[in-house]
This record gives sequence, C-alpha cells and structure tokens, in this order.
Amino acid sequence: MTNFASVFRFLLFLLLPLLATVAAAQQAPLNATLDGYEYPFPVKLLPLKLEGQALRMAYMDVPPAGKANGRTVVLLHGKNFFGAYWRETIKTLTAAGFRVVVPDQVGFGKSDKADIHYSFHQLARNTRHLLDTLGVKKAVIVGHSMGGMLATRFALLYPETTEKLVLENPIGLEDYRVGVPFQSVDQAEATELKSTEASIRKYHATYYPNGYPAAHDQWLLPLAAQTRSPDFAKVARANALTFDMIYQQPVSYEFGRLAVPTLLIIGQADRTVVGKALIKDPKTLAQMGQYPALGRRTADQIKGAKRVEIPNVGHIPHLEVPAQFYKALLAFLG
Repeated sequence: MTNFASVFRFLLFLLLPLLATVAAAQQAPLNATLDGYEYPFPVKLLPLKLEGQALRMAYMDVPPAGKANGRTVVLLHGKNFFGAYWRETIKTLTAAGFRVVVPDQVGFGKSDKADIHYSFHQLARNTRHLLDTLGVKKAVIVGHSMGGMLATRFALLYPETTEKLVLENPIGLEDYRVGVPFQSVDQAEATELKSTEASIRKYHATYYPNGYPAAHDQWLLPLAAQTRSPDFAKVARANALTFDMIYQQPVSYEFGRLAVPTLLIIGQADRTVVGKALIKDPKTLAQMGQYPALGRRTADQIKGAKRVEIPNVGHIPHLEVPAQFYKALLAFLG
C-alpha cells in the first residue's frame, strides 16, 4: 500500500504540469476590455475623448460599508495589473468608513486599449476628470508600482485635490533611461506579442521573493487569457506604448516638489526594474532596483515624508503581506 501511494504521488507530480496546461487551454479567451471577467464591485464607464477618439475609462466607485467618514481614497493600479487586485484593500478601507474609487487607466483592465500618445499628465487629468464627475473634491491618492508614478504626477498637478499621497513600492524611483537600453515602441510591441501564460507567470514570479503564491493566479490568468484572444494585438500595442511612457517620463527628479503629506511603503526585497531584461551589463544590473536605498533616498527628498519598510517582502505588499500593509495605510490615513 505504501509503495502504491508513493507511485501514485509520483505520477500525480508528473501529471500536474500537464493538467495545469490543459486547464489553461480550456480557459476562455478574454478580449481587450476583459468582457466576461467579473470585478469584485460594480464597474461603470466614463466617456472620454482623447486625440479625436471616443474612449471609455472603467472604474469602481465603492461606498463605505461602515459608518461613513466623509473621505475618499483613490487606488491606482500598477502596469501589469488592473483595478480588481485591490479587492481586499477596498474591503478594508470601506469597512473603515472610506469611499473608494478604483479606476482602470485607459490602456488597462476594462478600459479601452487606445492607440494614442500615453502620458502620466494625461492619465492624471483623466483621473481628475473622473473625480470631478463623481463630485469628489479631495481624496487620498494611493499608487502601487506604475500607479505610484501616476499618483506622484497627480499630486504634483493637483495638490489641492490630494489630501494625502501613499506610494506602495512605486516604480520610477530611479531614471530607467540611465541604465536600461532604449527600445522603440515597435520593438516593445514585438516582444509583447510573444507573451504567453508561461512568460507572464515567469515575470510575475519575480514579484514574490518568498515563492509565487497560488492565490496570485486570480490576477495573472485574466492577463494570460487575453493573449489567446483576437484582440490581443490591441493589448500588446497598449502595453508597448505604456512601457515607453514609463521609460520616457521619469518622476524621480521631482519628488522634492511634492507638497502633500506622503507615505512610502516599501517591501525591502523588491528588485523591480522596468526593462530589466534589456540590461546586459552585470554591474548596471546590480546597481538598479535597489528598493531599500531608493526608498530612503526618495523619502529624504519629500519634505515631511514618512517611510514604512517591510523586511523580506517584494513588489506587492498589499497582496503578499496585507495585514502589514493595511496597518501602515490606516495609521497614516488617521
């Protein structure tokens, strides 16, 4: 019996990768706006007109679940994500009395994948227009990863609308143009078009220094499903254009201009560098993406900034160690 059990476990070990591949192949493709994929809260669409194109910006507007405190938090997603991955953060904030607004930026999630010139200035303006439409005059702006670059630009453009600023492992704490070789949008698009579930999984695994958690699949598989859709060319183009936006539009030289209360939450094991695969020089590679030093330097540049360092945590504290993230966030919001 013991031998049979051992053989069974061994065969199961061999079959699991095959079963996972079959399951992935059976998953229905998702189009450019993730139609058919349900977000944790109702999604609405804001009409926009950019560069002569009629576009739609998706967002969730979630009311307080507990006693309302009259305050609003805006959650800005990262580049390889979409608004739904804030689900548990939304629940925590609404339970504390906050109204929570979660946009999918144009080019991401359920928003249209426009072939336009992407800029953080324009994305910030779109976000401000959304808040104006919703009647929100002041909000706490929380940005993760690329959302941190956008949140910074928003706070610089609209300090009167920014009650407080929270940056969770933001990218853009350094100028990627200094160490990452340039690639054209066409080159980036060609790379994006080759994306598969395996390549996406390999990249997302770098976010977790302590091992990739199975629970992260819920945020990865929708992206993988898009690679199997006829719409994927639109997604790949938008991904390439937004990569170029990040590369060409650094905010790292402007942190000293921020004039709003700011908190940095930094997972200390994060080594994210946008365009890391393009770096061939080992010395340059070793010098970039050093989040402990980057977080300290950035906090020192922002007058009165607070910094929370979370040891042995990677790029997404709100998913990897949610309790520690919520504690830091709620303490800062007061």
